[in-house]
Amino acid sequence: MHNKSPKTPLIILLLVIALAAGYFLGGMGGHDERSAEMADEKGAAEQVQYTCGMHPFIIQDEPGNCPICGMKLTPLKPGTGGGTQTTGTAERTVKHWISPMDPTYVREEPGQDYMGHDLVPVYEGGSGSVITIDPVTTQNMGVRTVMVSREDLHREIRAVGRIGYEESSQYMVNSKVGGWIERLHVNQTGQLVKKGQPLLEIYSPELVSAQQEYLLALRHRAELAKSSFAEIGAGGERLLEAARQRLQYWDISARQIARLEQSGQAQKTMTLYAPFNGIVSEKKAFEGMSLMPGMELMQISDISRVWVYADFYEYEIPWVKPGQPATVEFPYAGNKSLPGEISFIYPVVDPVTRTVQVRIELANPGLELKPDMFANVRLQAESAKDVLTIPIDAVLNSGTGQHVFVALGEGRFEPRQVKTGLQGENGRVQILAGLNDGEQVVTSAQFMLDSESKLREAIQKMIAPKAPADADLDHEEHEDKSGKDLEDLFN
Repeated sequence: MHNKSPKTPLIILLLVIALAAGYFLGGMGGHDERSAEMADEKGAAEQVQYTCGMHPFIIQDEPGNCPICGMKLTPLKPGTGGGTQTTGTAERTVKHWISPMDPTYVREEPGQDYMGHDLVPVYEGGSGSVITIDPVTTQNMGVRTVMVSREDLHREIRAVGRIGYEESSQYMVNSKVGGWIERLHVNQTGQLVKKGQPLLEIYSPELVSAQQEYLLALRHRAELAKSSFAEIGAGGERLLEAARQRLQYWDISARQIARLEQSGQAQKTMTLYAPFNGIVSEKKAFEGMSLMPGMELMQISDISRVWVYADFYEYEIPWVKPGQPATVEFPYAGNKSLPGEISFIYPVVDPVTRTVQVRIELANPGLELKPDMFANVRLQAESAKDVLTIPIDAVLNSGTGQHVFVALGEGRFEPRQVKTGLQGENGRVQILAGLNDGEQVVTSAQFMLDSESKLREAIQKMIAPKAPADADLDHEEHEDKSGKDLEDLFN
């Protein structure tokens, strides 16, 4: 029987302790690596979200299809995606806060509007929503920029015109007595007449009796003039004057009255004479026709001067001013071109064509210009001198306002609201507010930038990033559990 050495139990105990410590340290290291990997996977899983390209308000934590349109959801990360990101504007000064649904709702401090929407800030010098695009994406989108510059704006406005009568030179011929038309001296529409030329002869029983009364009053005046009483002679003179006035009121001329006095016989018909030079623009009289007092018989229009009516659209009216020179071309009159000027702008808008009528007065000595003839009107509008301009293609109209995208450099673009003025014929528009000389504005693909800017703004409002503290918390809990296991092992 052999005696065991007293050192043997001690060696065995040390080996057991060494094996336990190695196992524990190896397991703890593996746990640390697995915990870190699990935390990274968990953080990545929490950061990756999925949204619909057609409905950006649909955001889910897992891939799948959009519940509205059925499109496949695309991964989304806060602050990234598609090569763009929205940058903050904390360094800029907030002018005021407005409602996203009602721009007229303005407040000095943040809060909510009457519909419950959060107010959005309006920054000085811009809208405050800057997007950044990498150069490759910018090139693929075809983004082009143009510098804001000062120049003179010119505009030549063209319109179709129509020749009309000069309204102040149109006259109507009628009779103040009833009767019948015995003879027409002018019996054609368009016939040229001169002042004093006989037009027609009217038979009127009332006119015949009025002539007879005048002849009777003339004879009575001669007889009463022989009386020794002055009052009787004055009465005969008053009677004759009353009869003469009656004839004059019926448009009997002084020459006709004098002929009546010389002949001593009443005329059966009364002749009407042309009151002015012109053409017969309208004829309603026929031989043998009965007429009533005041009935229109003819219209005589003087076309030695004519009016040209031109129709300009509403947006062109700011360029048109009274007294402005204009050129009128007549393609159907030997391509004749005459200078004129704007004499009157009518104060009404045609509800169908949405145009405003403008009048130009022209002389027509040879009567080459015919009423209702078409013409081309060219109006050289007054130039706008040294104004801030950009291409009209750079302006986006939103219905409630206008805005452009300003290129800030290094792939950064800022949407900015502007106020436009006159538009020139070279495709540039005047900028009244919102831009400065020398800035760069986007002239192509700005619709894509506008969509991207609104999409990023909507997404950033919907996403609330979580604090990455879950992984640290899990690691601390694992360390506490490992320490407790070590104490149990030693105990």
